[in-house]
Amino acid sequence: MRLFIDSANLDEIRTAASWGILSGVTTNPTLLAKEDPTVDVRERIREIHRLVGGHISVEVVSTDTAGMLREAEEIVSWLPEAVIKIPMTAEGLAAVRQLSRQGIPTNVTLVFSPAQAILAANAGASFVSVFLGRLDDIGNDGVRTLADICEIWERQGLEVEIIAASLRHPMHLVEAARAGADIATAPFRVLQQSLKHPLTELGLQAFLADYHRLQEAQARTRQVPLVV
Repeated sequence: MRLFIDSANLDEIRTAASWGILSGVTTNPTLLAKEDPTVDVRERIREIHRLVGGHISVEVVSTDTAGMLREAEEIVSWLPEAVIKIPMTAEGLAAVRQLSRQGIPTNVTLVFSPAQAILAANAGASFVSVFLGRLDDIGNDGVRTLADICEIWERQGLEVEIIAASLRHPMHLVEAARAGADIATAPFRVLQQSLKHPLTELGLQAFLADYHRLQEAQARTRQVPLVV
């Protein structure tokens, strides 16, 4: 399972990229709005892509098919590598079909059910983003929904890639991998939490303490005068 970061914060993205774990980035209007509103959005997205390379999902904000298509064409004009992020609506699916015919990759977002994922796949989506955390928020089982979609994909032999999104904690990451998601896109905070474990910290401290004791013992040995 490949890892993306779900962020528009350059410091977060730069740090996570330095770990060597990222294959791409997903963004959305909410994430971009959290950053400096005076920054040019195009330049911010291009800078994000320069930091990570690989996949970058850029979301449209139109709600009608014609508007989505215009935005998609504009986005790929200044970032040809972009995957166009389209909402899971009737108008969105129509846009996905047209973009698929043009060879422009799409990521259908805000998918909350297997039925929605099936429709997105039939429209020609390149990726479907299944939102785990938001399902959990309303008392549904996000991981179970993701697992159901992955099972359907395996039985049907579908090649559309499944992105586990809206991850709230490291176990979402683990369960997404267990379910069979192709990709997990996680906030920086979740990637940080996944990096750490108390036993790792204790083990490292013990190794360093033992090494220092060894160095001190060797130093004392070198200081013992020879007996003639």
